Amino acid sequence: MQVPTVAGLFANGQSPEILFWVGCAGSFDQRAQKITKAFVTILDKVGISYAILGKEEMCTGDPVRRAGNEFMFQMMAYQNIQILNNYGIKKIVTACPHCFNTLKNEYPELGGHYEVIHHTTFLQGLIDEGKIKLKEGGSFKGKKITYHDSCYLGRSNDIYEAPRKVLEALDAELVEMKRCKSNGLCCGAGGAQMFKEEEKGTSRINTDRSNEAISTGASVIAAACPFCNTMMTDGVKLAEKEDTVQVLDVAEMIAASLA
Repeated sequence: MQVPTVAGLFANGQSPEILFWVGCAGSFDQRAQKITKAFVTILDKVGISYAILGKEEMCTGDPVRRAGNEFMFQMMAYQNIQILNNYGIKKIVTACPHCFNTLKNEYPELGGHYEVIHHTTFLQGLIDEGKIKLKEGGSFKGKKITYHDSCYLGRSNDIYEAPRKVLEALDAELVEMKRCKSNGLCCGAGGAQMFKEEEKGTSRINTDRSNEAISTGASVIAAACPFCNTMMTDGVKLAEKEDTVQVLDVAEMIAASLA
């Protein structure tokens, strides 16, 4: 895929309309790379001027801050802010709610002021404007889909409707889990839990959450966060439901249904 970098555009005296912030998961995790590719496919199709930082992008620092290493977080944040400000970046879109929350709510106090948009909100805007055209009777038409709310998107930033509106555009049947929206249950990866040893307990959070999703009878569990995606996928594997239940990011579902 030909993905432009900000440095490349800058060298030609251009700057992108939006910066696509890929994030660590979207860059290095093999499963999350598919989400990145799906989102880029949509951007290319719609013809939006975008670029990524590429090798200049560092982790936003979300996991280290959640794990308690404030010093490390500030070092990473300042480095990112310096690069973003040098390029005069104004608008950032990311497919990771953790990056979204950190860039939007925690960077301003360190001097990083940007318009930060989560990819579900961005996709909803493109669908509403008629820029994204979906094929009639796409692969999700009539299928039962349940949507899992990411903590950093939902409770932290009050974004509940955008991902659901995007899914509704697919002509699918949206079934809600008992615990959803502001009452949703965490997938178990937030707050840097993804990277630490589990503590003693009676059940794993991701298993409980995946079972809730499976019990809706949905054939697709839609997520809007690479960490949630991993946790739900693991839960589906543990329940031995891989043949009947797919875990997909909202962007992958749209990319697969483009006209």
